Amino acid sequence: MKFVMLAEGRTEKESAAGFLKRWLDPRLSQPVGIQMVHFEGYSELARKMADRARMHLDGPRQTEIIAVVALLDLYGPNFYPQHITGAQDRYDWAVAHFTEALGLERFRMFFAVHEFEAWLLSQPEIFPRAVQDTFPKKIALPETINFDEPPAKLLDRIYRQATRRSYKKTTYGKQLFAKLDPNVAADKCPYLRAMLAELLELAKAAGL
Repeated sequence: MKFVMLAEGRTEKESAAGFLKRWLDPRLSQPVGIQMVHFEGYSELARKMADRARMHLDGPRQTEIIAVVALLDLYGPNFYPQHITGAQDRYDWAVAHFTEALGLERFRMFFAVHEFEAWLLSQPEIFPRAVQDTFPKKIALPETINFDEPPAKLLDRIYRQATRRSYKKTTYGKQLFAKLDPNVAADKCPYLRAMLAELLELAKAAGL
């Protein structure tokens, strides 16, 4: 049994499945599969989400699929109504919007607040020492790093300051996510913790 995860970029494709499974598998009677499907940015994912979800849920291997899960960064998309500006309000609106638009029982919509890279900031010791020494105090609550300077931009600034090199999202992200303890990240990131709990509930309901 598996989840099919629709994600907006290559960093998620390379890193999300292994990271999530390290939290989920020890809590299940047998390992869960996570099949990653990536798109070229949030716009393509939002546009193709419904067709791709139905393709999997109506396909020849539909009985193997627990749910189709979409994961987007809260930062970046321009589909929010203008009057909705706060993180919680945007999260609630977008989850309701896509869930209602697709109308599929085995579909779940999630957002990384404010970006996928926020989860990395929950464990500073996985970063090079020079980068650790440059981290601001606000990373103690990674999901509060907001729209003004979201996590990937923050990391790029810190890497340039500490190493004189830019932060390479896919290359460094893959290396860092392999080191990241999902229990630590879940403890410091409430939105991530809620997503993991829902995935766990779905997997257990499917018999795992």
